[in-house]
Amino acid sequence: MLMGLCALAGVLVAGVMFPVAGGLGVLAGRISTSVATLSSQLANVPPPLMTTLTDADGRPVATLYEQFRIPTTWNQISTTMKAAIVAIEDRGFFSEPPLNARGMLRAAVNNATGGARQGGSTITQQYVKNYLINVVDRHDRLAQMRDQDPTLLRKLKEAKLAANVAQTRSKEDILTGYLNVVSFGNQTFGVGAAARYYFNTTADRLTVEQAALLAGMVENPNYENPYRFPDHALQRRNLVIDAMLDTHAITARQAAEAKAKPLGIVTPRPPLPPNSCYAAAPESGFFCDYVVSYLQQAGMTREQLASGGYTIRTTMDSRISALAKQAANHRVPTNQPGVANPFVIVKPGPDGHRVLALVSNRDYGTDAHAGQTSFNQAADVSVPFGAGSVFKIFTAAAALEQGKAGLNTPLPNPFAQCFPQPRGAPCAVIHNAGPAYPNPISLQQALATSPNVAFTDLELRAGLPSVLEMASRLGLRHTMRSNMFGQNPGPAPKGATNTAAYTEPQSVYNLNNIVFTLGFSPFSPLELANVAATVADHGRWCPPNPILSMTDRDGRPVPLPESPCEQVVAPALADALMHGLSDDITGAGTSAAAASAAGWKRPTAAKTGTTENNESVAFLGITDGYAAVSAVYADGDHPGTICATNPPVIGAGCAGAFGGIIAAPTFFEAFNEILKGQPDLPIPAPDPSYLEAANHGPIVPYTVGRPVGQAEDALTRAGYPVHVQRVRSDRAVGTVAGQTPQGNVPRGQPVTLYVSTVT
Repeated sequence: MLMGLCALAGVLVAGVMFPVAGGLGVLAGRISTSVATLSSQLANVPPPLMTTLTDADGRPVATLYEQFRIPTTWNQISTTMKAAIVAIEDRGFFSEPPLNARGMLRAAVNNATGGARQGGSTITQQYVKNYLINVVDRHDRLAQMRDQDPTLLRKLKEAKLAANVAQTRSKEDILTGYLNVVSFGNQTFGVGAAARYYFNTTADRLTVEQAALLAGMVENPNYENPYRFPDHALQRRNLVIDAMLDTHAITARQAAEAKAKPLGIVTPRPPLPPNSCYAAAPESGFFCDYVVSYLQQAGMTREQLASGGYTIRTTMDSRISALAKQAANHRVPTNQPGVANPFVIVKPGPDGHRVLALVSNRDYGTDAHAGQTSFNQAADVSVPFGAGSVFKIFTAAAALEQGKAGLNTPLPNPFAQCFPQPRGAPCAVIHNAGPAYPNPISLQQALATSPNVAFTDLELRAGLPSVLEMASRLGLRHTMRSNMFGQNPGPAPKGATNTAAYTEPQSVYNLNNIVFTLGFSPFSPLELANVAATVADHGRWCPPNPILSMTDRDGRPVPLPESPCEQVVAPALADALMHGLSDDITGAGTSAAAASAAGWKRPTAAKTGTTENNESVAFLGITDGYAAVSAVYADGDHPGTICATNPPVIGAGCAGAFGGIIAAPTFFEAFNEILKGQPDLPIPAPDPSYLEAANHGPIVPYTVGRPVGQAEDALTRAGYPVHVQRVRSDRAVGTVAGQTPQGNVPRGQPVTLYVSTVT
C-alpha cells in the first residue's frame, strides 16, 4: 500500500505542472477550475484592516476591526525579521522554486498513513494557505477547516495556487504578504500588529531576539504563546536563533547575546486596541456610534467598516466635546439614577451643518450600573416624553409663513380655554402655567414666556398639518417618521389600547393631537439641535453631518452620498424667528434666571420646554454661530417627575424641573468655556414685513414622501416648474426625499425634487 501511495502521490504532484489525459486530466481539470476561483479571491479579497475614526484635527478617537492588523511594507519590516522567518520556515525561499515537491510527497504519504501531521510547505504555499484561512474564508468555519484538510487534493490546489502566485509576484511581495497575513496568536495578525502587541515597537525596529520569538510563533501560535507557555516560547525562540546562525544571518556572538536575554514581552499581558464605539472615550462614544449609523445609511455595512482599513476624519471637535461632556456630567452625574442629560452641538456653515459634539451625562457602553447605555441618547429618537414648549417654534414658524401672525401680533391668551378637537371629540381644556400672563400677548413675548393657550390657539389657526410639516421641514426628519415610542411604525403589541401610537408615524398620529405644540412627542436631540441650526442658517436645512473626509486603505478618497441642503423656509422668516427667540434669556424669559446665574450676556436665541409631568425638560439655544440642545429626561425603568434639585432626581411631591432651571444651565456652563475670549455675533434684525401679520406670497406645496409623479403634478398645477434630481435615500424608490426651495416662493420659480433611487 505504501508503494502505491508513493506512486500515486508522485504522479499527482507531477500532474500539478503537467496534467495528462484520462483520470489525471479530469482531476487536473477539477483542480484548475477550483484554483481559478481561488486565484480570483486571492487577488480581489484584501486582508481586513482596522478602520480609524479621528476627530476634526486628525486625532484617533476610535478603531473598528475584525482582525488586529497593522499593514507593513517591505521597507517597514526589519531585515532581522525577514531573516528569522526564512531561517525557520523556508531556508531556500529566495533561491528555490515555490513548491517543495519532495516535501509535499513526504507529508502526503505520512498524513495518509496516519503519521504525525506534516506540512512540507514553502513560504509561498504557507502564504496561500494563511491567506485562505485568515482572509478569504475568515467568516466560514467549515471552509477554514477545508483549507487545512490533510488531503492530497487540498495540497495540490494549494500547490497550484502557490505556483500561480510565484509567477505573478516577486519574492519580496510574497514574503511581505506572508508576514502581513499570518497569525501571531492572541488575536494579532501580521508582524506590524505583533510587534506592537508583544514589544510595543514597530516591525522595522525588531531586534534579533524579538524577531526570533515572533518567527517561532507562526508554526503554532497557541502552543508557542509566550503569555500562556513561556517555556515553550523560549525554547522555540532559541531554536530560531540557532537557525539564523546556521544561515549566517547573525554571528555567533549575536546568537549568544540574543539567547541570553529574557522573552522581553510587554507585561502584564496588554489588551488589544479598542475595537468598538463602546471603547471610545466618554465624550466620543455616542459620536462614534452616530458615524457608524450614518455610514450604514449611506450604504456601507458594519463588516466593510470593520475590515476596510478606512480613515474617517469626523467633524467632532474634541475640545468642545470634552467641555460639553464636562458640563452635562456636572449638572447630572453619570451614574445618577433615572436621569439623563444628552447635549448636542451643531455648527451651521457654508459647507453644511457639522456636528461638533454628541454627548450625554451617560457614557456609551453596556454597564448600566456605571451609568452607561447602549442606546444613543444624543442622536436617536431617544427622549420619550418630548421637548415640551420647544415645539412651539414650529407653530410660530407656520403662522409667520402663512401670515397669520407677526412678531408683534397680539395673541388671545386667557388663563384657560377649551379647544375643539378633531373628529368631534369633546373640547380639551388647555391652561397656562399661571394666571400672570398678559392677555393678549405678542408672539415675541409668547416665545419668551411660553403660554400654552396662546400657542394652542395659534396652532389651530395655522392648521395642524402645516405645523407638523414645519417640524419635518426644519429638521425633525426621522423623528416625525417614527411612531409615538420613537421606533419605526409597526404592528401594535397584543392588548395595546392605542394601536395608532404604534402603527402611525408622528406626522400622521399628531394630526389629531392638538397638544403637539406643547411638545409631548418623542424626539431626537440631534435633530432638534439641527432645527436650531436651520434657523441660524437663514432657513437652510442640511443633514447633520459627522464626517469631514473618508479615505480607503490606500489613501484614496471615498465619496459618500449625502442628502442635499434645502431652503425650507424663506431666509427672512428664519431671521425673524431667530429674532423672536432672542428674549428668552432676558427679562421675564424662561431661561433668564439661569442665564443670570451663569453670568451669561451673549446675544442668544433660545427656547425652553417642560412636559406636563416634568418627566422631560429641554433647552434649545443659538449663539455666536453655534446651535445646541440640552435635554434632561427620565431614562430609568421607573420614570417619574424630575425634581428641581441639584443634581436632579426622580421623586414625588417635589417641585418639578423646568427647562430654564435644569436643562439650560448645561448650555450656559459649556458655552461660557467654549466661547471664552471670542467676540459676540449679533442676532439679525427682523424684516419689517414679519413684525405684523402679512401676506408673504404663495407657499410651495410640500411634496416630501409622495410619489414623484404626484409631486410633479401638484407643483406644476401650483405654478412651479419642476427639476428632478435622483439621490440615495432611505425612502421608497420613486418617492420625494426632499425639495428646495420650500415655503414662500414666487410662482414661476423652479423647484428641485430630490427623488429616492436607493433604499
